[in-house]
Amino acid sequence: MSNTYFQFKQFIVHQEHTAMKVCTDACLFGAWLAKDENIKTASTLLDIGTGTGLLSLMVAQSIAENKKSNAKITAVEIEPTAANEAKSNFNISPWSNEIELINGPIQALSQPSFDCIFTNPPFYEGDLISMSDKMNLAAHSKALPWTDLMESVSNLLNSNGYYYVLVPALRAYTMQKLAGQKGLQLMEEVVVYNAAKQKPIRAMQKFKKMEATNLAVTRTNFIIKDADNNYSAHFKQLLAPFYLHL
Repeated sequence: MSNTYFQFKQFIVHQEHTAMKVCTDACLFGAWLAKDENIKTASTLLDIGTGTGLLSLMVAQSIAENKKSNAKITAVEIEPTAANEAKSNFNISPWSNEIELINGPIQALSQPSFDCIFTNPPFYEGDLISMSDKMNLAAHSKALPWTDLMESVSNLLNSNGYYYVLVPALRAYTMQKLAGQKGLQLMEEVVVYNAAKQKPIRAMQKFKKMEATNLAVTRTNFIIKDADNNYSAHFKQLLAPFYLHL
C-alpha cells in the first residue's frame, strides 16, 4: 500500500485520497520547474491537474526562497477528492496565501492572465482503462485530450509566457507538434532516463508563446540512478532543497 503522506523538508503532501501518488519523475519535474528563472520571477502561475498539489508546493517554496516576486499560483483539479486533498495540503503549508485551488475543468477558465503554466498531464490513450474513475481522470487523456489541453494553454498564457510539461519520452514530439500549432515554441527539452543503459522514460519540456522563429532548442539528458542504483549526483543536487534525506 502506498504511503498516505510524503514528507518533504518544508512541507508535507497527504495523498490518501488522490489516485496519482507522489512519484520520482513528478518530484524531478517539480525541482526542475523550481530552479527555472522564469518560474521564480513570474507573478501569475497556473498548475493544470494539480493532483496532490505537489508541483505548486515545490514552486511556491522556490519562489519564497528566492524572494524575486509576489507570485500567485492557481492550481486546478477536476477530481473532487483530489482537489480537497490538495487544498488541505496547501492550507497546512507555509504558502497557503499564495496558492488558490479551483475544483473544476481547465476549460472553465477563460481569461488569459498567466505568466507561466505547468502541468503533468494525463497521457494514456489506448491503454487499458482502470476500474477506478479517479485513476482514469488522473492518468488517461480521455477527460483532457492533449488538443484540448493545448487550446486552454494557448488561451490562458500571456504573450511571451512560458509553458512547462512532463510527458512520456516517446510522446515528446507529439507534444512539441501540438504546442507549435498553438504558437508555442520549444525552448528546452530534458530527456529523462532511470539509468544510463535504459530507454528514456520521460521528457521535460519548456515552451515560449511567441511567433514562429528559428529558436535554438537546448536539449540535454538527465539520469536518475547511477551504476550502483543510487541517486545520481545531478539528481541529489536538484532535489536537495526538497527531499528530506538529501
